[in-house]
Amino acid sequence: MFSMLIVGVIMLMVGCFSHALLWWGFIWGCVVMLMISLGLWFSPLGVISCCGEMLAVDSYSFGLVSLTILVSSLSVLASGRDIYKGGNSCISFVVSVLVLTLALIFCFSLSSLLGFYIMFEFSLIPILLIILGWGYQPERLQAGKYMMLYTVSASLPLLVLIMVMLAEGGSVFWGWYCSGLGYGWLVVVCASLAFLVKLPIYGFHLWLPKAHVEAPVAGSMILAGVLLKLGGYGLIRFIYSLSLCSSFFTTLVFCLGVGGGVVASMVCFAQNDVKALVAYSSVGHMSLVLGGVLSGTEWGWLGCLLMMVAHGLCSAGLFFLASETYKCYGTRSLYLVKGGLVLVPGIALCWFLMCAINMAAPPSLNLWGELMLGVSVLSYSVIFGAFTGVMTFLSGVYSWYVYSSTQHGQCPVWIRSVVVEEFVGYLVSFSLVVPLGVVGVALTLFL
Repeated sequence: MFSMLIVGVIMLMVGCFSHALLWWGFIWGCVVMLMISLGLWFSPLGVISCCGEMLAVDSYSFGLVSLTILVSSLSVLASGRDIYKGGNSCISFVVSVLVLTLALIFCFSLSSLLGFYIMFEFSLIPILLIILGWGYQPERLQAGKYMMLYTVSASLPLLVLIMVMLAEGGSVFWGWYCSGLGYGWLVVVCASLAFLVKLPIYGFHLWLPKAHVEAPVAGSMILAGVLLKLGGYGLIRFIYSLSLCSSFFTTLVFCLGVGGGVVASMVCFAQNDVKALVAYSSVGHMSLVLGGVLSGTEWGWLGCLLMMVAHGLCSAGLFFLASETYKCYGTRSLYLVKGGLVLVPGIALCWFLMCAINMAAPPSLNLWGELMLGVSVLSYSVIFGAFTGVMTFLSGVYSWYVYSSTQHGQCPVWIRSVVVEEFVGYLVSFSLVVPLGVVGVALTLFL
């Protein structure tokens, strides 16, 4: 209800005032909503439901709802130079981000599987409009086509499964257990394929680098920070509802996910585009989330929540810094972007902090997420634990590679001698760094 009130207020701003009030009204409205969501997250109420139990949120939902609001507000703030100051359809952009934010909030809050599926698919429309409307290159049409074909086609078996569950038991709420389906390998495929593509795991990831490279900074931040978490959230809910942790097909998916994460981490070293490298690193980190989900342990699921929140903040920050680098250099090629320490020392500090957090340096939240997921994967199999160790090592190496490649060396001759560093860049960067550091320090002190 509070979200709908915010929608009404913003629509009134659109009709009566300028786009400036709409822009800042959305940002400050998200700040208020973030404070409310954080207060409910740390409240001792447990599961909170309303609207006839159609909306129900717990510890998993609150964390991802807070992440959605924070990343959405910072993505709009980060787009100020390109859209707000450039006059590039400012009202349409803010409305698209607003609709996407509300769809994601409802997606994490609905207790009905059918309602979750509707919001799950509806969230593709605003992000597609953002990529097509405010993308950088003509190839954004192909990127949008890849994203829609991969995600929509993979989610159709999930819709069939939901319809079968509704016909068999008459209910499709989270936590409801249906004993008449048999839970064969076909059910596992239908329940997991849509989320594996959305996560994504290696082999179903081809749409992700294309979408990231062609998307504007807001699209990349929301896509990496929130939309990829829909896959992990849906897997956690379906694994719990259908008890799918013991099938042979689940073991195959475990092998594909964890092994593919190692391959994706190796592919990072072959990339020359900063955005593409960060996108492939997301594939590697999300494979750890898949391992924690399929481990079937409470420790693994809690590690998934920490990892999704930490990766959502860190990857959004890396994509924002990649956008700032593009504004300074006019390119994202690792062969051309050099000398950031001399050219933009403030942004270089943000690069150092984000790369250190991305490699799970202590005492960041990423460290605790990777430790918990590593223990859960190791409890599943010692072999998979070795894969996780290799993936963690490669994560540190390519994070160091990105920082050293972009910040050291001699500046290109075509770069201006003076580059103005904006306050907004520091505000967005440290708004993402501070929660990762503060929560990580708190866990280090109290656990």
